[in-house]
Amino acid sequence: MKKLLILLSLVSICTLANAADEPSPAALAGSNGCLICHNASQKLVGPAFKAIAEKYQGQADAQKTLVNKVRNGGAGSWGKIPMPAHPEATEAHLNTIVAWILKGSPS
Repeated sequence: MKKLLILLSLVSICTLANAADEPSPAALAGSNGCLICHNASQKLVGPAFKAIAEKYQGQADAQKTLVNKVRNGGAGSWGKIPMPAHPEATEAHLNTIVAWILKGSPS
């Protein structure tokens, strides 16, 4: 029993250490180039994250739709300037960034 408790403690510590190493959603948005064209509250080249969150609020497929849009790029949703594709971004990072945007990109 004592060995099991020690093992569970070690697993918990390792899990917490890995979680602490994960970059914040804002840092991921910066490192993946999102902040070149987007801002939390003001339109730059692309729409503000706040406007994106408002547009997709309540849509069941918003997460999947936006992850695909960021990965593949596209035009027509927010004007004439197309958003470039980001195929180098990992699925996990895209999901984290999009979830953060849909929550209103809190600090």
